[in-house]
Amino acid sequence: MGNTRALHATLPPSDGLGKTYAELLQQLCSLRDELAQLERSFEPRLTKIHPRHRSSAINLVHYLGLRRHDVRPLQAKLAAVGLSSLGRSESHVLANLNAMIILLQRALGVVVADFPPPAVTSAHGGAALLETNTNDLLGNAPPHRWVRIMVTLPGQAEYAEIRDMLAAGMDCARINCAHDTPAVWKRLIDFIRQAERETGRRCKILMDLAGPKLRTGDIAPGPAVLKWRPRRDLYGKVVLPARIWLHPEGDTSCPAPADACLPVQGEWLAKAAVNDRIEFTDARGALRCLRLVGQVGNGFWAESSQTAYVVPGIELHLQRMSASGHPRHVREPGVVGDIPPVSLPIRLHRGDILILTREPVPGEPAQYDTSGRLLRAARISCSLPEVFDSVKPGERILFDDGRIGGVIRSVYGGEIQVEITQAHDNGEKLMADKGINLPDSRLTLAALTEQDISHLAFIARHADMVGLSFMHRASDVEALQHHLQRLGADNLGIVLKIETRAAFEDLPGILLAALGSSTVGVMIARGDLAVECGYERLAELQEEILWLAEAAHLPVIWATQVLEGLAKDGTPSRAEITDAAMGERAECVMLNKGPHILEAIRTLDDILQRMQGHQRKKNALLRQLHW
Repeated sequence: MGNTRALHATLPPSDGLGKTYAELLQQLCSLRDELAQLERSFEPRLTKIHPRHRSSAINLVHYLGLRRHDVRPLQAKLAAVGLSSLGRSESHVLANLNAMIILLQRALGVVVADFPPPAVTSAHGGAALLETNTNDLLGNAPPHRWVRIMVTLPGQAEYAEIRDMLAAGMDCARINCAHDTPAVWKRLIDFIRQAERETGRRCKILMDLAGPKLRTGDIAPGPAVLKWRPRRDLYGKVVLPARIWLHPEGDTSCPAPADACLPVQGEWLAKAAVNDRIEFTDARGALRCLRLVGQVGNGFWAESSQTAYVVPGIELHLQRMSASGHPRHVREPGVVGDIPPVSLPIRLHRGDILILTREPVPGEPAQYDTSGRLLRAARISCSLPEVFDSVKPGERILFDDGRIGGVIRSVYGGEIQVEITQAHDNGEKLMADKGINLPDSRLTLAALTEQDISHLAFIARHADMVGLSFMHRASDVEALQHHLQRLGADNLGIVLKIETRAAFEDLPGILLAALGSSTVGVMIARGDLAVECGYERLAELQEEILWLAEAAHLPVIWATQVLEGLAKDGTPSRAEITDAAMGERAECVMLNKGPHILEAIRTLDDILQRMQGHQRKKNALLRQLHW
């Protein structure tokens, strides 16, 4: 323990207070000894930590040791005598304990030990490590705020959009590798680098690996039928006719959004002209009419004030108004071409049975006889049949972001029988390519797919960070680190996306594994995390992730549906504004794409600027109030 010397308090505490001090000193010393012992037990794992993160890893171990206990009774006693209650010690656990022990020893007039200096010597030291790690991963903060703004880019974004995002306040851009192609990604990256040069602002690039996609398979196609209907008011009066795009059968492009796209066989449309009328009898035997209101290339825009159901082979009769105002028919009728079949959803109610199949056969809704008796349960396949070897009866299964929930009742051969337990009173529609979550199952799926591994070479050349998606355990992080070493990309930033229940439960091990790399951060992917762990637990989970990340001095990205209503519809809810303000506790807040993304960036920029005068991480900042 080094040299010691006795110090005596000038004013010894009263007997009652002295007893309290002595009890607190004993508890704190016992806790400190326990943390030191825990650190020694972790020494073999600490040897694998990157040298720049060793003190952070030690502090994380200390924090884990502290949180093994229910510290609330001790906190109450410390606060009662005016000492730190340990509630803000995440970044400097041992330094905080040492400071309180020394204060109590001096107050009691007992021998003060010269403690070996802790790995993190003060709150300032912990904050400095976090700031350094944040700058390395996300770039330096802009002058007017310390929390960065990340934006997910749409694949079709043009240069002007990206330049305007950067000028509005975007600090980091996210490219989702689950969509588009390397050619599209390279185009976006070139736009970002060009916008950097034009605006003089730096923008870090995160590329998210897709990870294993557990989704519903295809559904058997339904009938080939096209439907449109006009918009009506409460009295049934048409207030906006349906807008139809008529085009030659081989030309599938549509110049603008339409209520329906109607293919026509052959060259028949070449005979048409603006202001012509087209009459036909629809699939229900109703006489219907279209009025041609505009032409673009070989196609025509038409309007209809009637609801219609159209199938291939229906004849179209062209009418042209003569100079006298009477309709004149063009003799040869046109014929409706091929129409894509409608994909019918599988409607599910609570109590229904759904069969998940290993074989990739098209899904089908349940079949009933004329008396309503079930003949065949609804069925659908999944994109990763490997999960059949991991699931067990009694485990939960969730579909489409948790809108539909069920319990696995049996696993036999190539089928999983699911009883639907969670659905809307009127039932829910299950479609193809919807996400499947298995929060209770111990899946053996690797977070890196073969496609992800092939994408890593591109990411290592062009991006600043790589996002590891749908991981479950520390070995997933180690696998990514192995491939980055193989590519000579050890310095590429790694963002740990915490979006599964298994990843949350193994978070300490995942963080320690990640600290073997030089540049690391954490993303709280709140969408999938809420589905996997329950929406009611999300607030608690995101707090715990923030605490552990701060103990490891790692930056956090606050993600999923931040200002979603504003970005998509132009109007935020009050709850969204409050949620965005909570992002001040992270080092970066992520926005998803939307038509109003520039307004969302500017609004978030304003919120974060305002909030940084009131709060930093967990600490309330008491700036002057203007009352």
